[in-house]
Amino acid sequence: MNTVPTVLLIGGIDVHLERVKDQGARVVLVQHPDKLTPYQSSHADVLLVVDYTDWDTLLPFAEAARAVYGVDVVFSLTEGGLTPAGRLSDLWGLGDGRRHEASRRLRDKWLMRRHLAAHGLPGTEAAPVTDRESLTVFGALAGYPFVVKPTGTTAGFGLCRADGPHDLDRVWEHVTRLLGGRTDRGSTLFTVDGFLMEAYVDGPEFSVEAFSFAGRHVVVAVTEKLTDDAHFAELGHALPARLSPADRAELVAAVDRFLTVMDVADGPSHTEIRLGSRGPVVIESHNRVGGGHLAELVRAAYGIDLNAYAAAWALGRAEELPGEPVATGAACNRYVVRDPGTVTAVDGVAEVAAADDVLIAQVSVHPGDTVRPLRDNWDRIGCVVVRAADTDAAVRRCEELTRHTLRIETAPEHARPLAAAMR
Repeated sequence: MNTVPTVLLIGGIDVHLERVKDQGARVVLVQHPDKLTPYQSSHADVLLVVDYTDWDTLLPFAEAARAVYGVDVVFSLTEGGLTPAGRLSDLWGLGDGRRHEASRRLRDKWLMRRHLAAHGLPGTEAAPVTDRESLTVFGALAGYPFVVKPTGTTAGFGLCRADGPHDLDRVWEHVTRLLGGRTDRGSTLFTVDGFLMEAYVDGPEFSVEAFSFAGRHVVVAVTEKLTDDAHFAELGHALPARLSPADRAELVAAVDRFLTVMDVADGPSHTEIRLGSRGPVVIESHNRVGGGHLAELVRAAYGIDLNAYAAAWALGRAEELPGEPVATGAACNRYVVRDPGTVTAVDGVAEVAAADDVLIAQVSVHPGDTVRPLRDNWDRIGCVVVRAADTDAAVRRCEELTRHTLRIETAPEHARPLAAAMR
């Protein structure tokens, strides 16, 4: 009798495939044509290259794979794959029948707000953008500033802030320019099919990395976000978050209530939340491991590989966490940002990568490349991840490495030589 389970893995990066293979499973990988890597081509047992974000395209291929290979588990840890994976799992009776709806509520930010309101969970004022006048009406209701964002994209794409009535023409132009198109930087998987207005939530921002076991939620880590109110790009993360015990308990309780109301029953979650003058307010959440190297940070500080744990739990090969783990250290990642313009020099990457306390050192630009104005996560040009004894030390070390040891210089576009500008 064949005891090797078959996993239908929807999308993801190399480490997702690697962690499922580590469980001894046979993997049928369904990957988007734009996301396929050489590692995936050589290590998946079966490879189906299709647009898995299109249900009508995905379903016949998935049904064929199930008929030929058998499918024991449908699994995904990538944003665009979560909802179709839940839909297939529920359709085939491979879970409790709740995955698709829970995932859909998390993906659609307007649906999330309506669901929370219907269940009496405090949030922030929100409404869909329907026309230019809806911006005026919402501004009068919720006050300024307020945030306008796509209902179903990722990584901060398309967010903007309305600072007052004078700003609404600019915001409306932004909405009409993006509406109906696809995300055009970093990933093309998502369609901008609607915009949501939300009242601005003040206060510092955190994320809560958790794992759910049949509806019981265990917080693995509370992460401090390094941000700047001038834009929507995340500048880094640090954990354990520097919080008083009372504030931490308030955040954890709010996320526990949120996950229960949203019916997130099993697996990892990454919930972004602000602690402001009105108390904790969830900004958004995802039923997956957080991006931005959060998996590496958690592993460095807590010794838990969230991707491996998620794969093992999905295959019934992991024990429940009894409670919150205790940190044995701290970790921080800091993104590399520079003034917009043309890159004139890149140096220090090897020096940073060789340091004993550095886990990751990446730079994505070379001399001659263009650095865009910082708007969202796709405009960052590198990252450094470190571990340290405590969070203060980890943050200081990241600041030192990204600001001083990494030497990346840019020149404004207007300063480029004429010959170079004409090439």
